[in-house]
Amino acid sequence: MILFISGAEIVFIFMIVLLVFGANRIPEIARTLAKGIQQVKNASRDFRQEIEKSAEAQGLDTKELKKEVGDLKKEFDDIAGTVKRRL
Repeated sequence: MILFISGAEIVFIFMIVLLVFGANRIPEIARTLAKGIQQVKNASRDFRQEIEKSAEAQGLDTKELKKEVGDLKKEFDDIAGTVKRRL
């Protein structure tokens, strides 16, 4: 189940897309979406690499920063988990 969507709902959405766009256009739409997703992945990878290069140029240890960020994320998840359970 993806985002609370069941299999029957996915099939229904696919049928609506098929009716609206037609069978000939669906592969074209899928290729366009795949290219867009790939561009976003490439841009995020380039952005991450640029930040790491800047950090190393400033003399910062990126491995230590990743560890600290991971520790903060774990603490935040622990706090957020208790808040989610209360609601």
